[in-house]
Amino acid sequence: MSADTARAQDTTKKSLHTPMSEEEMVAAAERQSNLLVLKKVAPYLWPADMSWVKKRVIWAMVFLVASKLIAAVIPMIYKAAVDILAGEGVPVLALGAVGLTVAYGVARAMNVGFQQLRDAVFARVGQRALRMLALETFEHIHRLSMRYHITRKTGGLSRIIERGVKGVDFLLRFLLFSIGPLILELILTGAILAWLFDFWYLLVVAVTIAFYVWFTFAVTEWRVKLRRQMNDQDTDANQKAIDSLLNYETVKYFGAEQREASRYDDAMAGYEDAAIKTNYSLAFLNFGQSLLITCGLVVVMVMAAIGVQNDTLTVGDFVMVNAYMVQITIPLNFLGTVYREIRQALVDMGQMFTLLEQPAEITDKPNAPDLKVEGGRVTLENVRFGYDPDREILKGISLEAAPGEMVAIVGSTGSGKSTIGRLLFRFYDVQGGSLKIDGQDVRDVTQNSLHKAIGVVPQDTVLFNDTIGYNIGYGRDEATQADIEAAAKSAQIHDFIQSLPKGYDTAVGERGLKLSGGEKQRVGIARTLLKNPPILLLDEATSALDSETEHEIQDALRQAGKGRTVLTIAHRLSTVAEADRIVVLEKGEIVEQGSHDDLLSRNGRYAQLWQRQQSEDLS
Repeated sequence: MSADTARAQDTTKKSLHTPMSEEEMVAAAERQSNLLVLKKVAPYLWPADMSWVKKRVIWAMVFLVASKLIAAVIPMIYKAAVDILAGEGVPVLALGAVGLTVAYGVARAMNVGFQQLRDAVFARVGQRALRMLALETFEHIHRLSMRYHITRKTGGLSRIIERGVKGVDFLLRFLLFSIGPLILELILTGAILAWLFDFWYLLVVAVTIAFYVWFTFAVTEWRVKLRRQMNDQDTDANQKAIDSLLNYETVKYFGAEQREASRYDDAMAGYEDAAIKTNYSLAFLNFGQSLLITCGLVVVMVMAAIGVQNDTLTVGDFVMVNAYMVQITIPLNFLGTVYREIRQALVDMGQMFTLLEQPAEITDKPNAPDLKVEGGRVTLENVRFGYDPDREILKGISLEAAPGEMVAIVGSTGSGKSTIGRLLFRFYDVQGGSLKIDGQDVRDVTQNSLHKAIGVVPQDTVLFNDTIGYNIGYGRDEATQADIEAAAKSAQIHDFIQSLPKGYDTAVGERGLKLSGGEKQRVGIARTLLKNPPILLLDEATSALDSETEHEIQDALRQAGKGRTVLTIAHRLSTVAEADRIVVLEKGEIVEQGSHDDLLSRNGRYAQLWQRQQSEDLS
């Protein structure tokens, strides 16, 4: 095996088992060549199957070139009007000074008009590209594995999408409509100066611009580092402030107000120093740019003035040279800012494309069929699995849940109970043995059909920041209000919802925080019942509730389990005493299984756990 192959395999292993951190993603984005990033954007601007997009791009380019050609002519019209007024010129196109002044105004209006037409025509293309990129990234994130999501910060992923899309937007607007037109204008201006005057004018302008660009890029690179330091200090100060405010009570308990103020002030002092350096560097950049442009302008104007004195140039020529220099100076003044923002935009876009290249750990096999559920028999055959290759969690588990049977899986913390549920839903793939539903290996069927067949009531039901009706209705797309209410009745929460002033239109708040734990859990049960799956997975669905609420939820869960295959993962044994069969896990292995009474009579591990919990409840 070659070194390149081995390296590729190592990279694949890392991407599957240790997803990139945000810092690694930034580094990877910065390593990507800018040309490669632009190449990835190109298909969104020039799709193979959409002629209307190509037409709009072409027309936008036509309007762009038209606006720059008119901009190149404007100083010539200005020169002709000045020469006539100075008595040195002849009417152009039979237009006198007044006519040329009007033509000058019309040309300026046409220049602006073509620029606005360019923006209007291209707007739909640009916005479509942004929407398609954002949608593709969003869908890809949902395809990534559970392993990836539990190692990443959700806010970080959101920022990557946001910054990446904004980066594309900025790049489209400034690279296509600022840098591109600026280069075209510089070329036209240089050609006109060389044609109407002589090569020396072109040489002075070219040297001035070359020094200007070199100075701008060099100082901007320096300023980028200073700006990054300033942003880091700002982030540090902001984090300290938020952390202190979130821990308001702790600060008060320990009388640490002054200590927190000192920590915040130290962070702000670092930000102050970095901000001052950034401001100094900006002043240096602005002065240097102005000095270079002024020197170039003065040299060209001196050359033109000598020409006027020698009668080789007219006063209009002098004015025209000045107009051209001023015309190219204005966009050049923004070059530093645009260059810095384009560099950042390319990095942000690189992060987004790096995210898009992150492979999904769990994928469907080519042409995988849908799962066909006939009864809902769940079978684990010698299942082995570990989140880390060096630490096996499940060590050859074999068990079966028959159609309509309730099987409870219990055991101490870390025994592998919840892992079985994650493997069943195929958040991860088994590393040994097999997991089947009605004889079909879950790895051989489509994930979509598998997920439709399994309903999950987790330990902590998380709700969307919307209404109760929306959250219950999330269980099945296009569910009617009658369907939603029927599910709520089965989950024994309909009467509570009706007692609320807004009923099913009551907002639940972020993550459902306006509801109690029991209310949230009932909404979660109703949502799962609306899905109407043949297999139900209860993952410690009542462990976080008080005893009274737990008993109420248990009634709802018993109703939910009727006619379904139910796998119950539980820590509190009293909640599974009525299960058809109880499987006891210990360190990734099944040590006992049977009914509640049978296991108690054996006086084994289950009996120990039961007695311990009974003692804790009594105490």
